[in-house]
Amino acid sequence: MSDASDLPDDIDALKALLLAARASLAERDLEIERLQAQIDKLRRMQFGRKSEQLDREIARLETQLEDLTGNRGVAETREAQAGSSKASASRASREALPEHLPREEHVLEPEPTCPECGGQMQPLGEDVSEQLGRIAAAFKVIRTIRRKKVCACCRRIVQPPAPSLPIERGIAHPSLLADILVAKYADHQPLYRQSVIAARDKVPLDPASMGRWVGMCEALVDPLVEALRRYVMAGTKLHADDTPIPVLAPGNKKTRTGRLWVYVRDDSRAGSKEPPAAWFAYSPNRRGEHPQRHLVGFSGILQADAYAGFDELFKDGSIREAACHAHARRKLYDIHARTPSETTTRALGYIGELYGIEAGIRGKLPAERLRVRQEHASPLLESYGMWLRAKLKTLSAKSDTAKAINYSLNQWDALTLYCEDGTLEIDNNIAENALRCVALGRKNFLFAGSDSGGERAAAMYSLIASCKLNGIDPRAYLCHVLTCIADHPINRVDELLPWRVDAHLQNPPQPAVPTG
Repeated sequence: MSDASDLPDDIDALKALLLAARASLAERDLEIERLQAQIDKLRRMQFGRKSEQLDREIARLETQLEDLTGNRGVAETREAQAGSSKASASRASREALPEHLPREEHVLEPEPTCPECGGQMQPLGEDVSEQLGRIAAAFKVIRTIRRKKVCACCRRIVQPPAPSLPIERGIAHPSLLADILVAKYADHQPLYRQSVIAARDKVPLDPASMGRWVGMCEALVDPLVEALRRYVMAGTKLHADDTPIPVLAPGNKKTRTGRLWVYVRDDSRAGSKEPPAAWFAYSPNRRGEHPQRHLVGFSGILQADAYAGFDELFKDGSIREAACHAHARRKLYDIHARTPSETTTRALGYIGELYGIEAGIRGKLPAERLRVRQEHASPLLESYGMWLRAKLKTLSAKSDTAKAINYSLNQWDALTLYCEDGTLEIDNNIAENALRCVALGRKNFLFAGSDSGGERAAAMYSLIASCKLNGIDPRAYLCHVLTCIADHPINRVDELLPWRVDAHLQNPPQPAVPTG
């Protein structure tokens, strides 16, 4: 170690040593910061990556569990509908309901006089069943007490029938089932997260049981979803779109890409009073055979993007193609956002004027919309088309701008068809909006567990999206449907479509006042 005798006596030399020492310290501090930053980065990579991998693996297993238990629920419901005793036995096992929850009692009293002889009925006992419900985001146990009476004259015993339940002898009340379905498919909460949330209220909800319930609900509402599909396809104009959904491949941890398709019947922007509705379908890939199968029997106008899989539908003339100016604009806008030019600015200006015309006629009747479009939009489109063709000749065929212009010109007849029919829209945003729920769910769920899980999601999205289009609370709707669908005649299932029960949801019957 150096001592003072090693230091120079010259003041300038001492200053130079001091400056050199300070520079060395600064370099060391920088090196420490650099090394610390590298260590922090490596720790984030090490622990963060492991954590993400672990979380993803857990989510993968939980998703597989949801699908397996959902399939089990579907199978049990199918067996029950077929009258299988095995299904009834498997559902007979009950889970204990938490003692700390409040009890809400619904007492069903027989008539006071005997239906056979008119004699006075006397109390004989009662049967009690319990289901776990969730009312206004609070868990409670709903007790249904069915009292018995016996005729003092003829000894006839009378008891009110048990209320219809979606899951026979199950603990899940329709309100809880509706809550689980809406949380999963509208609020994008996987079942294992719902289980964690319920545990905060000291309510054990097993994700496997919830998955089974979801499958049972799907089996019950399948006829209703089919009725919804028939209604949608009965329209004369449909909006269609699709979106990818990752699906776990069987037997390994990898995912493949499935598709969710949506078909929307909605003429409300053209002044129609017919209820809007959306029907979703799942397919394991994006081959054109799927929309071709979905649209068998449909005739009219299909408004969609330029997906080649739709082309086969337009060959015989029974379905006409209407394209989407929003898609065409997006291709130009993406270029404009990167490298704005006179070409993109002017093109976006033309499209902006077209949308300005639409803003003034939204909600008007088709005849008025058609008149305004032919008077204002048609001449503007003619000028826009001529300008696009002229501009294309000045651009390199390989440029992004030329490709964007060609997209519009290749779809020109379909892009201008809305000026020939007042019921059509300028774009396909109606279908794109219906798919937003899938995009949000995709971020939370990461993937579907199987093809059956994709089909289950399509069924639930159909009902929930149709509720939203009609301004109906999907939770209240599903609670009502699940309360009565098990006993509802299947040949009248269309009575349970969202807009047909809306009046009931606005004025639900009040529960009977307990007596005795």
